[in-house]
Amino acid sequence: MRRFVYCKVVLTTSLVWVLVDVFLLLYFSECNKCDDRKDRSLLPALRAVMSRSHEGPGEMGKAVNIPKDDQEKMKELFKINQFNLLASDMIALNRSLPDVRLDGCKTKVYNDDLPNTSIVIVFHNEAWSTLLRTVHSVINRSPRHLLVEVVLVDDASEREFLMKKLDNYVRTLEVPVRILRMEQRSGLIRARLRGAAATTGQVITFLDAHCECTMGWLEPLLARIKEDRTAVVCPIIDVISDETFEYMAGSDMTYGGFNWKLNFRWYPVPQREMDRRKGDRTLPVRFGNVAAMFSERPPHIAFLEERARSSTRTTIRNVESNQCLDNMGRKENEKVGFFNCHGMGGNQVFSYTADKEIRTDDLCLDVSRLNGPVVMLKCHHMKGNQVFEYDTERLTLLHVNSNQCLDMPLEEDKMVPTLRDCSGGRSQQWLLRNMTLNA
Repeated sequence: MRRFVYCKVVLTTSLVWVLVDVFLLLYFSECNKCDDRKDRSLLPALRAVMSRSHEGPGEMGKAVNIPKDDQEKMKELFKINQFNLLASDMIALNRSLPDVRLDGCKTKVYNDDLPNTSIVIVFHNEAWSTLLRTVHSVINRSPRHLLVEVVLVDDASEREFLMKKLDNYVRTLEVPVRILRMEQRSGLIRARLRGAAATTGQVITFLDAHCECTMGWLEPLLARIKEDRTAVVCPIIDVISDETFEYMAGSDMTYGGFNWKLNFRWYPVPQREMDRRKGDRTLPVRFGNVAAMFSERPPHIAFLEERARSSTRTTIRNVESNQCLDNMGRKENEKVGFFNCHGMGGNQVFSYTADKEIRTDDLCLDVSRLNGPVVMLKCHHMKGNQVFEYDTERLTLLHVNSNQCLDMPLEEDKMVPTLRDCSGGRSQQWLLRNMTLNA
């Protein structure tokens, strides 16, 4: 009997030491690229170990698919914030995300004396899960010595859970989180200015209330500001699906800007910048002395930008692929594109007009022969090759002159939609958001 008890003690002790060894191994493997000893605190290590076992909904940025029995509930909840609230609420507030940075970015080492920052986040009637997932991603993936505080600015929200409940929740977080309340609805800019005036950090970082930051998001931004304190830095913007909350990596070969009509668009990085960087995509893309867009994949802004308010402005999403028409920043007489839906407008905003044109700025989708291609030409208002009839029941876009339907791309060119004989299949079904068919 004594021998049996002795064996139990030995086995228990051995098991404890094995667990300690595993913990330490994971801890130091998480920090093996970090020279700052301040980052080697117990809490980040514990978070790192715990995150390895995450297998719940949405972990590692995977899509959340709602069962058929809950589809009606999902549609009702979608109306509240214009995204899949049911899916969001199923996902952990500290969910794991993939590290999609270039290998050269993952191995970069930054100086210990980077400036610290205050994060300002403005919200109005934001969903509980998306707002707090933003806050948790900032705290969990920011070096503690660089993060002074998070300042939440409530732009006159009306939802009860954003009042006392939110106050009590943020008090439990390991980083100081303050909530400022606007007395009346003031808009994004005034609310951000109010938050900025209350910060104490050396750098002010503005984030949306519905984004998630990934590993290594903060250091490259602060490093560029340390080089030039007058710099205004902007990250690559990745995508989180508003329907499934799937994380989709964006492109480091595009930059955001405005055309002469003040429409926001994505444009290819110009050749002069490619030449200046000499093929090193870990260097920032520079535009004048004001802004930089980084390819080190800083914050990853999600899907909940305000949708276009004009009743004719719409995104055109393919049901089969869940991708959207995208002008890709291309010019007249070039093919229209096809890309992951990002929910941020820009190149994916089209207008479906009373004349049944599909417009992007002053260009219309035009097809001059069977099976395409679908190109963008100046809108001539003479109908003909530029007329597409949208069937709200079948969800098809019929090109009247060819009597063919707009279809998803062929295998040989996955970035360009095409025309095919109408079949009624899902690849020929399109969802038009924020659209009216009335003249």
